[in-house]
Amino acid sequence: MRLLLALAILALSPGLAFAHTGIAHGAGFFHGIAHPVGGLDHVLAMLAVGVFAFVLGGRALWLVPLSFVGAMVAGFGLGIAQVQLPFVELAIALSIVAIGGAAALGRPMPVGAAMALVGVFAVFHGHAHGAEMAESADGLTYALGFVTATALLHLTGLAAAFGAAHLAGRFGGTAARLAGGAFAIAGLGILAGWL
Repeated sequence: MRLLLALAILALSPGLAFAHTGIAHGAGFFHGIAHPVGGLDHVLAMLAVGVFAFVLGGRALWLVPLSFVGAMVAGFGLGIAQVQLPFVELAIALSIVAIGGAAALGRPMPVGAAMALVGVFAVFHGHAHGAEMAESADGLTYALGFVTATALLHLTGLAAAFGAAHLAGRFGGTAARLAGGAFAIAGLGILAGWL
């Protein structure tokens, strides 16, 4: 778990280091990494996906995050193609509430339903990445950047949930559900303009 967390921090740190150095908006890979970690709404949603996958367990541990990434790439294509989606920012904030809330409930859910839940919201996250990409950016390297950052955020959510479960012992599942509830409340805070 420590190794996963260290790798996540190491991989995200180059994007953070370049975030305010005046590098052109379309800097490709590093800008792609910086985009998901530059907004609290994106970070919380992606961490919540990892916690949600942990709560579900089994095949959901890898299928739920992968479905998010796949649907996000599809949404990215829509954003680049300038296909208009309604209420993108609202859907991104609602994703934190819905995914965190589903984790907080801790109810068994078919893996396909969980994949669909995160996938629907991932389209909006991807659309935002595509719509906000600078025209001068290389789309492929930019996409590789935000896909890498997203996957690392999912892994960080999973690793944190596993770590908390290990520390909490038999109350590990409860700790993960409480974390899901905290994500849902933070999403409501974003919707209300408090965060």
